[in-house]
Amino acid sequence: MTHLLLAIIYLAFISLGLPDALLGSAWPSMYPEFGVPVSYAGIISMIIAAGTIISSLQSDRLTLRFGTGKVTAFSVAITAAALFGFSITHSFWLLCLWAVPYGLGAGSVDASLNNYVALHYKSRHMSWLHCMWGVGATAGPYIMGYALTGGQGWNWGYRYIGILQVVLTAVLIFSLPLWTKRVPDPASVSSSTRNRALSLKEIIRIPGAKEVMLCFFCYCALEQTAGLWASSYLTLFQDVSAETAARFAGLFYIGITVGRAVCGFITIRLNDTQMIRLGMGIITLGGAAMLLPGPEVLSLAGLILIGLGCAPVYPCMIHSTPAHFGADRSQAIIGVQMASAYVGTCLMPSLFGLIANHISIGLLPVYLLLILLLMFLMHELLLKVTKRAHREASSSL
Repeated sequence: MTHLLLAIIYLAFISLGLPDALLGSAWPSMYPEFGVPVSYAGIISMIIAAGTIISSLQSDRLTLRFGTGKVTAFSVAITAAALFGFSITHSFWLLCLWAVPYGLGAGSVDASLNNYVALHYKSRHMSWLHCMWGVGATAGPYIMGYALTGGQGWNWGYRYIGILQVVLTAVLIFSLPLWTKRVPDPASVSSSTRNRALSLKEIIRIPGAKEVMLCFFCYCALEQTAGLWASSYLTLFQDVSAETAARFAGLFYIGITVGRAVCGFITIRLNDTQMIRLGMGIITLGGAAMLLPGPEVLSLAGLILIGLGCAPVYPCMIHSTPAHFGADRSQAIIGVQMASAYVGTCLMPSLFGLIANHISIGLLPVYLLLILLLMFLMHELLLKVTKRAHREASSSL
């Protein structure tokens, strides 16, 4: 039964990734139909992100009341409804309306599932599960491309993904008994002693909470900025052809996905802290390679190295949450971690866009390395603060 539940969680992570890249791949076909500027994709994206942040912050309350299985099933069902809403919409403002449940469905399931896996499974499964997210994020645009090239239109691209989400919802509903029958990890037993959700103010006061929030803010800021601007940097600053730049920008995400598959095996020998430091070290090498003068292959290799370095950081930071903060508070902490990550995703790529526009796009490696430096400092401070908190808690017993 444990293996069956794990397989279902793997499917859930694939489904998390499926809708994530749909808007970007479909928007060139969508915006002429709606009669809006191409820049209006940013409005939809911001609404989705805002919904995700809100639901991430509510994940502790929802999971405590309903349990991970029900939260996951309901969230996927909401996402499926939103996708079908997108598929039948012919008005931009209705699209904005459907973007609300689109975002709300993503946040709770992301935080709730990540916490469940962090509590009940080893670090290698967290890496492989986030690899599955990458598989879903890669498959989504391919499904949309199939609908567009087949003459069915972008509506059917959303509809196909919506059908897959409905199927997964049914699987999750039938699997609900598995979530309750699973023997809990010994470390998570104490979570049952907390009968109310923590407020945001209470969470922020937990030693290490502010540091870990900044870590997640920085990670997603780095990953999304690199993913969004790498192709433009290679083309406009390094004089790489647009076709080559686009191909290597795709390899950045493939590097993250493949890297997480490999990291799952490396975590058998290295702990979460060692994996995070290893990842940051590889990102540093990638950023340095992009900064060095020389042939374009240096920048191309640097971009791939940044993708590979990103691979272990996010899943290992999530998996280490119960160890840092305790199983009884991990769901609350992971909720604010997810919210912080989405804030970084929203703000920092746009900020670099202003820098690129008014100063130079050649500052991309410097920008990424500065974010990495802040993330490294916050992670080391997190280790120091939580270690001291654990020591004080032990001495008071």
